[in-house]
Amino acid sequence: MPDSDGILHKLNRAFLFQGALIAVAAILGVFFAKIVIEEILVKNAIQQEQDFFWNKYDADPSFPLPHTKNLTGYFSASQLPEFIQQDLPLAPGMYEYNRKNDRQVLQVSEYADKTLYLIYYRGQVDALVLYYGLFPLLTVLVILYLSLWLTYRFNRKTVSPLIWLAHQINQVDFENRELTVSIEQSPFDTNDEIQILSDAITRLGEKLNSYIARERDFTRDASHELRSPLTVINIATDLILAEDALSDSTLKSLARIKRAIADMEQLTEVFLMLAREDDKALVMKSVDLGEIIDQQIDRAKIVHRNKSVDIRLIQHHQVRLMGSDMVLSVLLGNLIRNAILYTDAGSIEIIINSNTVTIKDSGEGMSEQQVENMFKPYHRGSNTNASGFGVGLTIVKRLSERFNWPIKVKSEPGFGTRIEVTFSDAKVTSIETSDMPPYAHLQHDQNRPA
Repeated sequence: MPDSDGILHKLNRAFLFQGALIAVAAILGVFFAKIVIEEILVKNAIQQEQDFFWNKYDADPSFPLPHTKNLTGYFSASQLPEFIQQDLPLAPGMYEYNRKNDRQVLQVSEYADKTLYLIYYRGQVDALVLYYGLFPLLTVLVILYLSLWLTYRFNRKTVSPLIWLAHQINQVDFENRELTVSIEQSPFDTNDEIQILSDAITRLGEKLNSYIARERDFTRDASHELRSPLTVINIATDLILAEDALSDSTLKSLARIKRAIADMEQLTEVFLMLAREDDKALVMKSVDLGEIIDQQIDRAKIVHRNKSVDIRLIQHHQVRLMGSDMVLSVLLGNLIRNAILYTDAGSIEIIINSNTVTIKDSGEGMSEQQVENMFKPYHRGSNTNASGFGVGLTIVKRLSERFNWPIKVKSEPGFGTRIEVTFSDAKVTSIETSDMPPYAHLQHDQNRPA
């Protein structure tokens, strides 16, 4: 379907509007010219004829009455046409009579004891107005519209290569692995500028394809290189676990290593997915957000074992979402760990309510400028004791935008931070227990299983 806002349609509308303005201007011009001829020139001519006759009559009473093709004078009302006699005016002045196609103007004037009746026949004047008004109008309109049409054809021919070029680019299949933008031979006689643009787009397509090919090679090689050491660590851990004489603390440490290996494998897949802009490799299934958050809290407890921070999980609803547990673990885990990172002491509440997950901490809070910058790469808060490289929240933002999970942040220095993530396509089930028992403060607990 043609684009109604395209260049060609805009060009068509511009020329149609210009043509309409020309027509209106020409018609108004003829209309005002007709008024000038009828109301001014004709009446002035009759008045001048009347004054001329009385001047001559005053000098010579035998001066003949006017008698031309368009103007006739009478002294007697009985000589006037019958339809004028029937509606004869009583006072001097100018009067107009219309009888079918016969239009006449009667000028009545008195001088001494005489009354002069001048009849002016409008038919000839109307013919002149038609001849000198309508015909020139038609001629001007034909010339203007012909020049307008030729200009339109010229401009259409000028922009047609550009429109064709846009259609060629629009037909590029960006789902195809080969993204070289190849512009075929133009069917038009393009000028230098259009040809330069076409060549530049072709070169750009070649560079894009080269960059994408290198990026795919890198992600493929990175995936292989990252998996290899993880596999070695995983096998080595399994061999150690196979030994009999292992203490409980060693078994717990090895279990944590196994879990870290699984997390690293998941992170690797998520990072590769972000690099490829491809979601097909992800395993989509029904995921319970409560379980994901529970796992991430447990993981955060291990990493930040020396902090005296209480985490409280408040779950009003059971929220299930069709998605990737890896992606959700990365997104929610980064938010939870970030809240712990910038809360030296106090509490953190994680609230699952309807289709939202809210994380509130009693940490140092942020200013408006810090809130604006918190999702930028390598940006870190004012807590100099916090570890990390400032990319966790950047990953969170990219995942949020990729899967359409909006994030709202509200923070105030000294009063903590509140982050809300909305999962609009989640399935929500109300649960009886709306306030789950809080987790113990984040200190190492030998009696709590890893």
